[in-house]
Amino acid sequence: MSQETRDEAMKIARGTQRPGQTKEQTRVIAQGIQKGIDQYKKQQKAKARELDKQRKKALSRQPETVEVREITEVAIYRQHPFPWILLVVTWVGIAVYAGLL
Repeated sequence: MSQETRDEAMKIARGTQRPGQTKEQTRVIAQGIQKGIDQYKKQQKAKARELDKQRKKALSRQPETVEVREITEVAIYRQHPFPWILLVVTWVGIAVYAGLL
């Protein structure tokens, strides 16, 4: 039960203090809050230990050698012939039009 937990519990107890509540009642409420905070911290530590055990167990099950695969992607760009056909038709049309005038 650290001093930090006690201070935090007292701060919460004072924040929820009712009018006419005695200092003794506030202190008792703070103690209850402090016990709740301590219990929560213990539960979180236990959960963290259990997760760490599971993580270590999972890591120990994995094979030591990991096969590395190289994936190479080849991008092939193909242009559609339509713009080139349109360009040739346009130039032929201009040449024909210029030749007729």
